[in-house]
Amino acid sequence: MALAASGGLDSCTITRWLVEEGVGVVSLTADLGQPDEDNIDDIPERMQAAGAEAAVLVDARDELARAGIEIIQTQAKYEGGYWNTTGIARHVTVQALLPEVQRRGITVLGHGATGRGNDQVRFQLVANMLAPEVQVYAPWRDTEFLELFPGRREMIVYCEQEEIPIRATLDKPYSTDANLLGLTHEAGQLEELETPAQFVRPEMGVFPHEAPEDGERVAIRFEQGVPTAIDGQPVTPREAIEQANAIGGRHGVGIGLHVVENRFVGIKSRGVYEAPGMELLGTCYAYLQQLILDRRARTVFDQASAQLARQVYEGYWFDLASSAMRRAVDTFTSLTTGTIVVDVYRGHVAYASAHDIPHSLYSDASSMEGVGDFDHRDSEGFLGVLGVSARALSTQGHIDSD
Repeated sequence: MALAASGGLDSCTITRWLVEEGVGVVSLTADLGQPDEDNIDDIPERMQAAGAEAAVLVDARDELARAGIEIIQTQAKYEGGYWNTTGIARHVTVQALLPEVQRRGITVLGHGATGRGNDQVRFQLVANMLAPEVQVYAPWRDTEFLELFPGRREMIVYCEQEEIPIRATLDKPYSTDANLLGLTHEAGQLEELETPAQFVRPEMGVFPHEAPEDGERVAIRFEQGVPTAIDGQPVTPREAIEQANAIGGRHGVGIGLHVVENRFVGIKSRGVYEAPGMELLGTCYAYLQQLILDRRARTVFDQASAQLARQVYEGYWFDLASSAMRRAVDTFTSLTTGTIVVDVYRGHVAYASAHDIPHSLYSDASSMEGVGDFDHRDSEGFLGVLGVSARALSTQGHIDSD
């Protein structure tokens, strides 16, 4: 069978256990630009040390960067402002690994996602949608596996006894999932609501109160929704994410976001998130959209955005509903061209200026000065028409004056 492996505690434990049960394991790892890995090439070595008969590293960094840009274009943030960094990464991971699974003629894809979380849903649904012939196996839902490994403590002891090289320890205070778009910290002491978000040590930057006294002015150029230049220098989507991570991170942008969210399986969980690049680029994109979308387009976009955020979170990025909404958002994205300049300072992204926006609807019509095409007197008839229905609501008893 193939195992979607991160090279962490779960992956190593599952691999050794399966091998001891007589199952041949091919380890498949997606390179997602994990910032917590000093050397991504160490993962295949760890997996082979755990017993995998082969360990393959698949480069999916560009695919993840493009998916991250689309999350920004759709503004698909889940409850409390979470940029869906882990959620979209699961979709990209499965999509990137399936060709290797199919090329090798393997019919079972395993993963180490817990039976209490969202990732099991994402792995399952994405694999079912993109390769329905591939069976998905989850050890965390296997009674035999759970009897031996009810939790992380037993897995750590097992790996230490088997002399499998892992970084997890019994005294590690929380768990981290990392990729190019951001980090998710959860479990351990973070499960206690008395533990502040600042208990986490950021890996993509600093907390706002630790950021420099001097801020930084940044110009982001978007062409049809894609960031194409930062401070006048051309960038690819991946470079845009990487550079925005560096800028945002050093100024505490998108670092230490605390969210108690509703998991798809019906329970609440707590996460502390880092996504400096997504927050910086996403905020600039939102400023640009404000200049372009009229009120009806805004309503449609906001509805699609909220639904797409749930679709990503729940594992449905590739289904028919998401495809339809993504195409609808593309209509708005095609108009989203312009340069936004912001001041980045201690966790804040403050608007500074905007220019070269060919589809902007902002004009001098709203000015308080005597300029523009909008004549104040034209509003007399407009308000007269609105007043007819307003008075009818009152006379017919529709108004609750209390």
